[in-house]
Amino acid sequence: MKPKTRKENIIVALDVGTTKVCTIIAKDHNNELEILGVGTHPSYGLKKGCVINIDKTVKSIRCSLEEAKLMSGLSNISEATIGIAGNHIYSFNSSGVVATKNKEVGEEDVERVLDAAKAVVIPSDREILHVLPQEFRVDNTRGIKDPIGMHGIRLEANVHIVTGQTTLIQNLIRCVDQAGIKANEIILQPVASSRSVLSEEEKELGVVLIDIGGGTTDLAVWKEGCLVWSQIIPVGGNHFTNDLAVALKCTHDEAERIKINHGTVLPEKINNSANILVQGVSGMTPKEVELKHISEILNARAEELLSIVKKILTNNNLLDRTNAGFVITGGGGLLNDMIPFAEYILEKSVKIGFPVTFGGMTNVMEDPKLSTVLGLLLESKRDETNNHFEEEVKPRVQNDENDIMTKFGKSLKKVFKEIF
Repeated sequence: MKPKTRKENIIVALDVGTTKVCTIIAKDHNNELEILGVGTHPSYGLKKGCVINIDKTVKSIRCSLEEAKLMSGLSNISEATIGIAGNHIYSFNSSGVVATKNKEVGEEDVERVLDAAKAVVIPSDREILHVLPQEFRVDNTRGIKDPIGMHGIRLEANVHIVTGQTTLIQNLIRCVDQAGIKANEIILQPVASSRSVLSEEEKELGVVLIDIGGGTTDLAVWKEGCLVWSQIIPVGGNHFTNDLAVALKCTHDEAERIKINHGTVLPEKINNSANILVQGVSGMTPKEVELKHISEILNARAEELLSIVKKILTNNNLLDRTNAGFVITGGGGLLNDMIPFAEYILEKSVKIGFPVTFGGMTNVMEDPKLSTVLGLLLESKRDETNNHFEEEVKPRVQNDENDIMTKFGKSLKKVFKEIF
């Protein structure tokens, strides 16, 4: 068994987002996580989840990492689990079928059927990030989660495949590497957020997670305990802020302040005579603006975003499968009156998703803004508890032979064991 490089059960999660970079360092003590350090820093090098300036992104990652190291008292952090999103992510469902070798399903049969399911044609500039089993069928029996040991001559698997554009993935990895750490695993952000926010019961009944970040909104649909759909929508909280900045002719920072302190997506709740003073760009005289006008701007963007979500679900026949309703998380979900407005647009029950709590968490960390990074931490912990299934290393021509791109090819055995 290949030894792990992590020492003293230290686990690190790194969320490189459009508006902020967040690092959490935790210790796995007797299978219980204890947070040792947290670091956050504004993110200046990303747009819609994709790196557009390597130097600025590296600086943001370093600042976040150093802050977490200082709080934890640890200085030898070398690896982290990284989240990824961006409008370059494309996911789809696939299936594969094989004949069992000994009329009884074994691990080798499961590996072969998952291999068959992911043997699809994808563009040469894309990488497969995840192959997530949804359902197995043995002969005519459907809905099987773990087929090993069952008798049958035909094994079929339905899977959810997540792909990303290779160059954009490499840009993110390069930024992390230049910041002084290695990415030991890359996880789709809505998968991580689901891990920290959704209960197993919600995933079983059917639920939609809407993670509204700064540059993107991540969508994850769960049914019968499996991820049946995921999609990255290139609209996030920054778009609300940008709309205000343009309409009010003010700076982005001033628009963000107004959005947080005075914004609501329900104009009918605003008194028609209510005004606030808006500071214009440098040198311009402050002016009074009606709060109702601000609310109408935010309402239009919120309606656009939620209508996109509803259209995606309707077009893929998923809307009626969400018996547990919708869960909104991420910083964008904290906009005033977003929940009742979402219930009106989506015509389903909606609630705010708060991350689960565990050792070392303070009340400040029980925040939807941290759902992704806490989910990455939990996913990394699960990887630690299943470390007897090692990653399959696929050599690539890289400047650093230990680059994470050599580790994208996780063994299908490990994927199967982690999911079930």
